[in-house]
Amino acid sequence: MRNFTYTRATSVKEAIQKATADDDAIFIAGGTNLVDRLKVFLDEPSQLIDISRLEMKRIERLSNGGLRIGALVSNTAVADNVDIRRDYPILARAILAGASQQIRNVATVGGNLLQRTRCPYYYDTAFACNKRQPGQGCPAATGINRMHAILGASDQCIAVNPSDMNVALAALDAVVEVAGSKGQRQIPFTEFHRLPGNTPQRDTNLEPGELITSVILPPVPFAKSGVYLKLRDRTSYAFALVSVAAALELAGERIENVRLAMGGVAHKPWRPTEAEKFLIGKPANANTFQQAAEIALQPAKPQSHNGYKVELAKRAIRRALTVSAKGGGVV
Repeated sequence: MRNFTYTRATSVKEAIQKATADDDAIFIAGGTNLVDRLKVFLDEPSQLIDISRLEMKRIERLSNGGLRIGALVSNTAVADNVDIRRDYPILARAILAGASQQIRNVATVGGNLLQRTRCPYYYDTAFACNKRQPGQGCPAATGINRMHAILGASDQCIAVNPSDMNVALAALDAVVEVAGSKGQRQIPFTEFHRLPGNTPQRDTNLEPGELITSVILPPVPFAKSGVYLKLRDRTSYAFALVSVAAALELAGERIENVRLAMGGVAHKPWRPTEAEKFLIGKPANANTFQQAAEIALQPAKPQSHNGYKVELAKRAIRRALTVSAKGGGVV
């Protein structure tokens, strides 16, 4: 293991200054994913900058009715928050479908956004991997790829984003607030994560030295109908084969507004925007939901072992939309 120094930042400004001055520095808060990567030498920082004691641990109501969630708020605190459970239940359900209670107690919102893929080839340094070292190849493309992407992949990488929280945030049109040496900026959630393309080593559009400070949830009145459906090999602590976050707003029997996002199928939380456009103005019935599912999966390009995900995703979309149309709740 490469030797590294440890320092505890006392302010956001100090944390950014330290990270900007050292290209090999990494921020650490809960460390639930980072420590795993350090153990297997995926990350070899020159410096760990501890941000866990910075003032980013509040959930506050905004003047427009939305919420701002500090980057250091724990997953447990988000899932247990009264306002989130009432107004954004889709987010609470996604978090509770994720890791164990012990991990949720430590894991942070900012860290959840920055989870690296759980591709076994990425984690095993005995294999080449374009995400670890560009130009080395993607062994998953010709290997066991049952858990891998069917949408948005490239010949450079077919890994998927592992986060449940990210799927819900994508569906809610969240905004990520970041701070860096050039000041503060906001990144729409759908633009925060990247598809692999020719740069699979980059998971997000963060610039060097930038720090996530908070996530904004805009007001979404119909989010109360939100559903999060996660399909996995076992109920306890497993990553999604396919997941769907869905929320519908109805005017009588017709769909007036919709939010739809998918997990377990792409390198980033996937918004099937064409399916969303199709649903607007249509009757909320089984035939409509089936057509939307077909549209959502039309671009799918399954690998040798994950063709099952196409039909599984279609069924998950139909189920999530059906439950949301009835007012939401636990699937």
